[in-house]
Amino acid sequence: MSVAITPERLRTLFRPRNVALVGASNKSGFSVSAYHNLVRHGFGDRTYLVNRRGAETHGQPTYTSCREIPVPVDLAYAMVPQAGTLEALTDAHAAGVRNAVILSSGYGEAGPEGRRAEAELVAHAESLDMLVLGPNMLGFANFADGIAATSVPVTQRGAGSIGLLSQSGASSSAMADFAAMIGADLSYLVTLGNEAMITAGHVLDFLVEDESTRAIAIFMETIRDPEVFRRAALNAAAKGKAIVALKAGSSELSARTAAAHTGALVGDDRVIDAVFDELGIIRVTSIEDMIATAHTAAQVGLLDRPGIGVVSISGGACDIVADRAQDLGAELPELAPPTRDRLQEFFAAYGTVQNPLDVTGAAVIDPSLFTKSITALADDPSIGVIAVISSIPWAGSGPNPGTPLLAAIGDGIAAAAVPTVFVNQVVQPVTGYSREIMAEAGIPTVLPGLQAGVVGLQHVVRWSQRVRALTATPPHIGAEIEVPPAAARRGSWSEAAARRLLADAGIPVVPATLATTAAEAIEAAEKIGEPVVLKIASPDILHKSDIGGVRLNVSGADEVRSAYDAVRAAATAVPGARVEGVLISPMRPPATELLVGVVRDPQWGPVLAVGLGGILVEVLDDSVLTTLPIGPDRAGSLLDQLRGAAVLDGVRGGSAVDRDRLATVISRIGDLAVALGPDLVSLEINPLRVDGTRIEALDAVVEWTDRT
Repeated sequence: MSVAITPERLRTLFRPRNVALVGASNKSGFSVSAYHNLVRHGFGDRTYLVNRRGAETHGQPTYTSCREIPVPVDLAYAMVPQAGTLEALTDAHAAGVRNAVILSSGYGEAGPEGRRAEAELVAHAESLDMLVLGPNMLGFANFADGIAATSVPVTQRGAGSIGLLSQSGASSSAMADFAAMIGADLSYLVTLGNEAMITAGHVLDFLVEDESTRAIAIFMETIRDPEVFRRAALNAAAKGKAIVALKAGSSELSARTAAAHTGALVGDDRVIDAVFDELGIIRVTSIEDMIATAHTAAQVGLLDRPGIGVVSISGGACDIVADRAQDLGAELPELAPPTRDRLQEFFAAYGTVQNPLDVTGAAVIDPSLFTKSITALADDPSIGVIAVISSIPWAGSGPNPGTPLLAAIGDGIAAAAVPTVFVNQVVQPVTGYSREIMAEAGIPTVLPGLQAGVVGLQHVVRWSQRVRALTATPPHIGAEIEVPPAAARRGSWSEAAARRLLADAGIPVVPATLATTAAEAIEAAEKIGEPVVLKIASPDILHKSDIGGVRLNVSGADEVRSAYDAVRAAATAVPGARVEGVLISPMRPPATELLVGVVRDPQWGPVLAVGLGGILVEVLDDSVLTTLPIGPDRAGSLLDQLRGAAVLDGVRGGSAVDRDRLATVISRIGDLAVALGPDLVSLEINPLRVDGTRIEALDAVVEWTDRT
């Protein structure tokens, strides 16, 4: 029996009325830390210790079984060895417990025997209608409700707005420490372990629905349930809650044809990049950026405009921010004339009116310069968020001489028409003294340092643009395409068969005739009436030019006959190759060439790659990926992401491509791949020739799961 894992059911896990520490022991560091956390957060009177011998533990009496506990328990925090875990679950179930956190290791991470033990654990939990978080993890902390059921040392007190998930229990401690240091207060800290039952996607779904959580940071090595994860991420986008992911590790995609160029383009990590982009997930590369970006997103939310306005006490900081913004592609827009005029009214005597804006040391004498500058930039039509740069002391006591300046900044933040954040010039701890100064000045949060400030804000800007596009565009419903019956989607197909498949699906293909004799080839060439291309047609020869199976720019009967014979002879280089004939098609003049290919990812299904360069696509390394299906709008946005996208608009006298038509063709190729279903291993059009409004597939390869 499968247990339904819903946000409603997870509430009983993450918001338990009472907790049983099963396997509590004075000798266990896990037990000592978990009990200390629960007591420290005010949950000691609702924590019950279970020790099989009934020995006094942590200075408290214990129970030998969960069944002896006199009150209903919602969560069993199990610290027993693997060999005793099933028995512990049975005992907890008998006491009415429906949720368990399992710390013990030796499961899926420990090879075949561990995987069998994990499967047995899941089956047993399902038979008891129990949910299991873990195994091989360190529990969770619910700061919103003061329930720290974790063996990770946690210092935060009180509720924050960032949900932190980690597949690494040990790393989660460092993440929580860094978050506490910079004042990025958490709503939840959840370690995930092996995700035998409850996956990252399930917890993500819970946090998206949690009112106290405004942004989610997640460290992951793999995504174990892609569909659950996808649904939760889309729900987060719909609710305007940012997901910031630090995805570590990469692996090769499983079984795919070595011959398809697209297989070389679609690596696992690139697919993750594409998936995260589609789902509106911010991807980062360090723990520091993950926490700082989530901290930023939790404070500013979705932005209406991409421009970043900067008001700083330091001209040097303005220079640093401008440099980092240029490196990251962040937009620091020029100020509109009305904004400049407004600033000039009170600013002309102090410095240059521009963005970033240095208020100079004059703000120390007249702190209102900060307030007026912040509100003026916030009203500029191109600015969507303001970064205010100064410093907040982290050590000291008593009154602070900088309070008037900080109070003026706080007044500006409160009055600003757009989200506004305070950015410290350096990374420094946010201490109790810092918080006191901030509260007094009305400054809600501090971002840690100039680099982290620019990185975090630019991530949020891009996330806002992506999420608004994602939520404004209805899901693409693929076109109804008639495809060959399943029995025909087998074996190896020649280019001739692949071309028929494309043409039948409404995808433009360069005209071609299949000739089985030299005379037929000559007749076909004469009908075309221009130089032609001859290519061997064989299901066993995918890369025809490698064996001399292609002849270009052939004219006249004698040349056609000679080329036909040469192409047929080239097929002998592949012993046993089945030859259907020779394809005769018109020779097209040079134009822009693309690769458009689809391969099937074992987790995410069909993945489409679009790359510039045709047969040189791997050399140029200019390609983008997306999962399918996609509509023309999404296809058009993929074209914009190519580094060489300007080529499509015509360069050095070349014709500008009809982008709308090209996007429609790419979308149609994706629809065909989806319609072909899981039988399809890869579909590659290379090159897809684009010249103004003329778009044609010049070559195609189709491969199926059953290639016999």
